[in-house]
Amino acid sequence: MTTRISGATTGAVSEKRVIGNVLRGSIGNLVEWYDWYAYAAFTTYFAKSFFPTTDTTAAFLGTAAVFAVGFLMRPLGGWMLGRFADRFGRRSALVLSVTLMAGGSLLIAVTPSYHTIGLAAPILLLVARLIQGLSVGGEYSTSATYLSEVATPGKRGFYSSFQYVTLYGGQLLALGLQLILQGLLTEQQLTSWGWRIAFGVGTVAALSVMWLRRGMDESASFTKEKGDAAAGDRGTLRALAKYPKEIALVVGLTLGGTVAFYTFATYSQKFLENTAHIPRRTVTIILFSAILLAAILQPLAGKLSDRIGRRPLLLFFGIAGTLLTVPIMTIMGSTRNPVGAFFLVLAGLFVVAGYTSINAIVKAELFPTKIRAIGVGLPYALTVAIFGGTAELIAQALKSAGHESVFFWYVAGCVLVSLIVYGTMRETSKSSELEERPEPVGAGER
Repeated sequence: MTTRISGATTGAVSEKRVIGNVLRGSIGNLVEWYDWYAYAAFTTYFAKSFFPTTDTTAAFLGTAAVFAVGFLMRPLGGWMLGRFADRFGRRSALVLSVTLMAGGSLLIAVTPSYHTIGLAAPILLLVARLIQGLSVGGEYSTSATYLSEVATPGKRGFYSSFQYVTLYGGQLLALGLQLILQGLLTEQQLTSWGWRIAFGVGTVAALSVMWLRRGMDESASFTKEKGDAAAGDRGTLRALAKYPKEIALVVGLTLGGTVAFYTFATYSQKFLENTAHIPRRTVTIILFSAILLAAILQPLAGKLSDRIGRRPLLLFFGIAGTLLTVPIMTIMGSTRNPVGAFFLVLAGLFVVAGYTSINAIVKAELFPTKIRAIGVGLPYALTVAIFGGTAELIAQALKSAGHESVFFWYVAGCVLVSLIVYGTMRETSKSSELEERPEPVGAGER
């Protein structure tokens, strides 16, 4: 098969070709995140199938623990698939990541309940989630790198923002399917077996995308780097270690953003149902509507960053997130009005858009091509595993202990830490490693 390359650095790639590659890369990303979020969306239905309890909060706590443990594989995925992408290409790594996701979804779809196979049920659920964690850890690093590299200079913020458009899109598909199933099946049918349909759909979609991604163009940046005989340390931890400042920046950039994102985009579903006591189907509609608008917001914010820079958006998220998280969550927990709940969730997602819309491009602009995928993926995945993956677990544990409001302050505190980083970092769009320019005097110097 003839190797095709794409990327604005060639100077001869049409805008139409760029758009085509962004769309092909984004469709695969959408399916990956659908599979990842189907777990969160359908937790309320399958929690009691895998854990021997009649206590709703305890069952949610069990599935939240598995959700958190799945995140522990994301650093491994960020390292393994990031290294693979830096050494063998972005396209090959993206094909591999979606194949792993298909396997994890299939395992969840066919695993019998606890009442049928006992302890083996939660163990198999855990194994499936670990596979999915490995996949999504590699997916983030490679897709963020790929979309950033194939984008047109001056429009990289806009095009790379589609990573979160498709990330939200995956969640919308999960919630949309949930709405359809809620309309077609009874509550008992959904709890008994209907939730398995979601993971079956995800398996088929992931396998379809696997074949689609085999025909993707490779980025010109990687192809050029691959031909450089001096780049023999591509994708190695040794090469990455020469960039300690950039690694620390990725951690600081991500900490507050990932906690806030998982709070408003995923935990809010359980929060509105279990704390605000809003009916389950109504909560699904609220989340679907808010996330749809949040998805539309991403490219608008990304395009804005191409005009005014990345830091202003990050500073907006840091300041607003620090000041508004506690009031938003406090009011959300006491509201019984679905319209009010919708606007509160949307307000949280609007604030988080200052981070989500540009976090991929900011990280990609920090690292040279030979370690971009692993540089973006590994420190990001470690931070998400420690803070993002445990956000829901911490929230559920504090609720069980009778101190739910402490979680609101925890989220605000994490955002404050990131705000300090945003206030001291440079404007990455002005010194981007994605643009061709003379090499610096010393490796890793800035």
